[in-house]
Amino acid sequence: MPNFKLIRVWSFLLALTCVHPLVGQDADYEMQGEYVGTILSDEQRIKFGLQLIALGDGKFTGVGYRGGLPGDGWNKSNPKRVENVKSVDGVLALAAWDATIQIAKGVGTVIADGQTIGKLTKLERRSPTLGKKPPQGAVVLFDGSSVDGWEHKGKPANMTEDGLLKQGAQSKKTFGDHKLHIEFLLPYMPKARGQGRGNSGLYLQGRYEVQMLDSFGLSGENNECGGIYSIKKPDENMCFPPMQWQTYDVEFHAAKFADGKKVEDAWMTVAHNGVVIHEKVKLPKKTTAAPNNEGPGPGFIYLQNHGNEVRYRNIWVDKMDSEGAAESTKTETKQDCVLEVSREQETRQSNETYKAQIEMDMDYVLYLPAEYEKKKIGH
Repeated sequence: MPNFKLIRVWSFLLALTCVHPLVGQDADYEMQGEYVGTILSDEQRIKFGLQLIALGDGKFTGVGYRGGLPGDGWNKSNPKRVENVKSVDGVLALAAWDATIQIAKGVGTVIADGQTIGKLTKLERRSPTLGKKPPQGAVVLFDGSSVDGWEHKGKPANMTEDGLLKQGAQSKKTFGDHKLHIEFLLPYMPKARGQGRGNSGLYLQGRYEVQMLDSFGLSGENNECGGIYSIKKPDENMCFPPMQWQTYDVEFHAAKFADGKKVEDAWMTVAHNGVVIHEKVKLPKKTTAAPNNEGPGPGFIYLQNHGNEVRYRNIWVDKMDSEGAAESTKTETKQDCVLEVSREQETRQSNETYKAQIEMDMDYVLYLPAEYEKKKIGH
């Protein structure tokens, strides 16, 4: 059995290292972000996009996209990466693509054979559904005025002084088939990596997670931003840089049960920052760390606390269930920080097939296959 005392200490230390994001307090924050322009290639002008990822202490990774940025022209060819380059006196030089991109003061100058072949300008994209208003009859879960519709471990959920919902919130109302809109803000944590970098998650019915994570510039896996955790990676990584508001717009259809058995999987369509990244994707199981098991009843909306300061606003649900089960005031019991180890799971652990990573001071209990530990994840 796991050593619970050691696990609690480990979890507490992890929380301390991740809970305080650095927001806009260094020059790297101003340089990181997205750049776009045109370059001369094979005697033709082509659109080119660049994502610049801050890694801390003046270091960056650059990712280049032919045709434009993801969701804005990228031709889906393999992006080119230049890893871990340090800026000098406010200038960053990325040498790749048979050229060098010199970045300073929001402009990237592309140089090849001593000649300037293009300019890239920094921009801040805005989701086309940002600020989207709820339709008539929708259930407004959060509008910045109060947290009356939310709770956290049986207590009121937390809200900032400027009217943003904090992580670790569970809706008091429960839903069946529905459409959901949510806006979220990931913290700037340049020295954090992988799952410790701006991590949260949107759980539909408390069962199926759409991951929230600062995976700006990464490949887009099922455990990165927009991924249906442990089930499917997004069709395109639409994660914006940290500290830019982002949106999820979800159409969710609940699993169907008959005589206590599931006869049809749940499915969802997800748009991330206005771009469809999952279309009618079937959900054969609950996702990893989901607080609710699959079942015939409606479920709550849950915003995971992973120890990072993620913020949310403008959350509403448009009910679709014709049988009237899309909304309920009856809240399912959430299994906060409860570990249930069956004999089968103990056998898995003894065979080292599964490794338990248990966050006792956070809001989830997580069993991961051993191969997850071996996979290098993150920036």
